[in-house]
Amino acid sequence: MPKIIVTGPESCGKTTLCDALSKQFKIPYNKEYAREYLTEIGREYSKKDLLKIAIKQLKNEKSRFLLDTDLITIKIWSIYKYGDCEEWILKQIESQKKENRFYLLCKPDIKWSPDPLRENPKDRIKLFDTYLNEISTLNHKYHIVEGENRISNSLKIVSTKLFK
Repeated sequence: MPKIIVTGPESCGKTTLCDALSKQFKIPYNKEYAREYLTEIGREYSKKDLLKIAIKQLKNEKSRFLLDTDLITIKIWSIYKYGDCEEWILKQIESQKKENRFYLLCKPDIKWSPDPLRENPKDRIKLFDTYLNEISTLNHKYHIVEGENRISNSLKIVSTKLFK
């Protein structure tokens, strides 16, 4: 069974979609570790924190088939915010090219929902394009999640393509 990664820019329905997939297929999902980490540290984060998040995110994903984001999110955010990304993260992403991964890339065509951990309501389309380019460059299979029926469409895609 492939790993199913739900990804995309901030506030595009990733966690809601993971919840729906988890319930429908009765499989637990790996939550986005960055939320837990950033809530616990209680301070502004730095680039060094992104490496700590990446290490724990990767460790947590080893035993799961459904993921709420992955290292690609950390890479994109690191480059966006700091201009580059830790080499360790890049090497891990490169090694995942051999894995059977399927991405549900959430388009930010839903209303922005404020959250203390969210930073970027304005560049969501630009970031979406970055995700699309990254996933395509890595040759991973993907489906763009968009529109009003995003959850039901995603359930159908996962059912027909992955759980035949």
